This record gives sequence, C-alpha cells and structure tokens, in this order.
Amino acid sequence: MQDHAAIQEKPRQGWAGLWNISFGFFGIQIGFALQNANMSRVFQSLGSGIDDLPALWVAAPLTGLLVQPIVGHMSDRTWLGRLGRRRPYFLAGAVLAAAALLLMPESGGSGSGLLMAAMLLWMLDASLNVSMEPFRAFVGDMLRRDQHTAGYAVQTAFIGAGAVVGSLFPYVLEHLGVSNSAELGGIPDTVRYSFWAGGIALLAAVLWTVLTTREYSPEEQAAFDGKADHDDGASAAALAARSMTGGLAWIAAGLVTALLVWTWGLEKEVYLLAGLLAGYGAATMLAIRLARAGRSASMLAGIVGDFAGMPPLMKRLAFVQFFSWSALFIMWINTTPVVAQYHFGSADPASAAYQEAGNWVGVLFSVYNGVAAVAALALLPLLSARLGKAKTHALCLVAGAAGFAGFLLLRDPQALLACEIGIGIAWASILAMPYAILASSLPQAKLGIYMGLFNVFVVLPQLLVATVMGSIMKAFFPGEPIWTMAFAAGTLLVAALASLRIGETAQ
Repeated sequence: MQDHAAIQEKPRQGWAGLWNISFGFFGIQIGFALQNANMSRVFQSLGSGIDDLPALWVAAPLTGLLVQPIVGHMSDRTWLGRLGRRRPYFLAGAVLAAAALLLMPESGGSGSGLLMAAMLLWMLDASLNVSMEPFRAFVGDMLRRDQHTAGYAVQTAFIGAGAVVGSLFPYVLEHLGVSNSAELGGIPDTVRYSFWAGGIALLAAVLWTVLTTREYSPEEQAAFDGKADHDDGASAAALAARSMTGGLAWIAAGLVTALLVWTWGLEKEVYLLAGLLAGYGAATMLAIRLARAGRSASMLAGIVGDFAGMPPLMKRLAFVQFFSWSALFIMWINTTPVVAQYHFGSADPASAAYQEAGNWVGVLFSVYNGVAAVAALALLPLLSARLGKAKTHALCLVAGAAGFAGFLLLRDPQALLACEIGIGIAWASILAMPYAILASSLPQAKLGIYMGLFNVFVVLPQLLVATVMGSIMKAFFPGEPIWTMAFAAGTLLVAALASLRIGETAQ
C-alpha cells in the first residue's frame, strides 16, 4: 500500500517560474500562427485550387496523430541527465520547426513549388508537435496540483500572445512598406520575411525555457507522486485479455470506407481516412499479440494499452475536444477564402484584393488570440470559481459558436472583429480548461503518454475535416465556402452540450 505520509509536495512556483515553464510555447505558437494564417494563402499563391486545400492540409493532423502519442510515450521514459525528460523534445522539435519556417518561402519559383510547400508543412507540423506535446506534460511535471489551473492559464496566455505576433507579421510588414503582392507561383515578401522572423523567434523562445528550468529527476518525481514505476501491469493484462474482434471491426470499417470512396466518387484524400481506420485495427491486433506474448513493454503495446485503458473522465473530455477542434480546423483552412470571396469581393489568389484579405485574416486571427490571452488570465479563473470548470467551458464554447455564425451574417470586414471576440473566448477555454481538468486526475508517471493520447482527439477531427469536408462542400455547396462557418458553429454547440456531461469531478 502506498505510504501517503512519505509523499512530498512540489515547491510552489512564483510568477517567474510559471513564466519560464511556458515561455517556449510563445515561440511554438508563433510557428503555428504563421502556419494557420498563411498556408492556405501560400498554397493558392503557388497554384492550388480551393477544392485542393483540405488535401494539402492533411499533413498537419496526420503528423500530429502519429507523433504525439509516440513522443508522449518516449518522454515519460526519457532522462538525459541535466537536459532532463521533456526538454530534449522541446529543443529537437524547435530546431526542425525553425528550419522548416526558414525554408518555406523558398517554395516559390519552381514547377515543384506546391509539392515542396506541402512537404515542408509536413515537416513543420511534425516538428511543432514534437515540441508542443511535452510542454503540456511539462506543466504537470513542474507544478503542484493546486497550481495546474494557473499553469495552464499562463501557458494559454503565451499561446495567445505568440499567435498575435505570428498572425500580425505580414500585416505589420506591409504597413512598413514591404511588398504584399506576387505573381502566381510566387510568395509575397510579407509572408517570406514573416516566416524567417518566426523561425528565429521560435528557436529563441524554446531555448529560454530549456536554459531557465530544471526538471525534477525520476527519483524526485517518484517521491512527489508516491510511486516509482509506470504501473504498466494492469494495462498490459487488460490488453492481453482483449478480443481480436475489435481490431477486425476497425479493419472492416476501413475497407467499407474505401469502397464508398470508390463507389460514390468521393475525394481521393478520403482513402487516407480509410487507411487509418484499417491501420489502427491492424495495430490493435498486433499489440494484443505482443501483450499475450509477454512483450507489453514494447512501444506499440504500451500506447494501444493506454489508449484502451483511458480513464472515464478522459474519455468524456476527448469527445468534447473532438468537436471543439473540428470547428477550429474548419476555421484555419477556410477563413482566408471566405473573407476574400465574401468580404473583399475576390476569389482570385493573384488579385490585390485577395492578398489584402489574406493580411486582414492575419489581423482577425491576432484578435481572437489576443482575446484568448486576456481571457485566460482574467475571465476563466473568475467564471470557473463561480460555475465550475465544465460549465465555464460550455459557456465559452457557445460564445465561439456565435462568433462563427457571425461570418454568415456580416459582410463588413471590420465587423468580423466582433466575431473574433467570441472565438477568442472559446479558444482560451479550449486551450486551458480540458488540460486543467485532466492533469489533476492523471498519474504523474504516465502524464506524457496520456497527454499525447488526449491530443489524438485534437488531431483526429482535423484529419476528418481535411479528408471529408472537401467532399461535402463539393457535393452540397460548390464554390460557396461560407457554409463551412455554419459547420464550425454547429460543432462547437455539440461540444458545449457534451462538456455539460463531464461530471462533478471536473468542477
């Protein structure tokens, strides 16, 4: 039996400590903001059609789906002396992400520019995920349970601030006299210089956290948590006892999806979804065989076993995350073409109006991120103290749904700023509340893998949007991207209703 008297309490972190722990996320979010606000613009500037955007964006969620559980599993088991457990992943991801940002503007000017941009997006998103996932666990590693809400609020504030900086880069550069236009097949200088500056800022911010923090050793963490092992025995036994039928069902679902794509003539990227369904089924069956053979220590068996054995609270939160992030990914893909076509009157990527719309989208994104930074520190603690975390999250998601609905009703570009306030409130809650609820309920020894698995429900909806949304829009709303915002509003309302079912344990 665990000796609770022997458990030590982690030292309380002051504001300087909270700053140092999460400052690296400021740089990571600059990278994400440049990606989210500009990649559709880059792809279309290099010759992509609007119907091809979801397929080109599919690299982002696919890399997150594969990378985050692997990095979470590995970081739980890593200790590199003075460099620590999570910081090696921060550093490696930051170096690779900075390289991708520096190279992205060189995609233009060649016949294979679109392919190069897609490959660099893949590299950028994979690298950002390598850095990002351990940062989520890092807060739980470094802070006492009663500081988790404050820690994730500070992290969200840095996310918002970094996104403001990243989103505003092209807009500010244009007003400083940098050219904002380019011929079809080229990338404007505003975007080019923004990516270069963002790469430098990302690496510098992550280095700050690496150099100013000291991680607790495995022995210290064991003393804080009251146990030294990963307690893999229960997960391995449960996995070994599972039937192969579940894996076969996933494989069958993949085959049926592929057949529907072929029969109905759906967009070819949906084949990727079919492959992932079948692949998960095959991985599940292999993991069960490994567990039955006594090889539960393998990475595959460990990840699949932990995925199958997620705590009930985590499963309920995962459902909320799935629908919340569906709305966000719809926004990131479609805001530029929506604003250009409906608010600036041009769907031609080579036109000055389209490029002006691209810069205005950067401003809009900076507003919702700025609102999120303020709301994380000022609004969320106040609401959660009165309503509880789950109800606060539901209320914030409703505000976001109202913001997305505004895109369908308003045609003045300036009026869209009001929409971004609601979206920003939702964004703050999405980044803080689920993690604050979750971190305090998970075992310290498995914080990395569970955070990685939780983030699967961040990237799965993005993958679904990237593979299916194009087919839906082409079939029902051809050439009318504005209706994607209605989908986004609807999915946030579903997430809000689901968050009310999280339960009293989340209050």
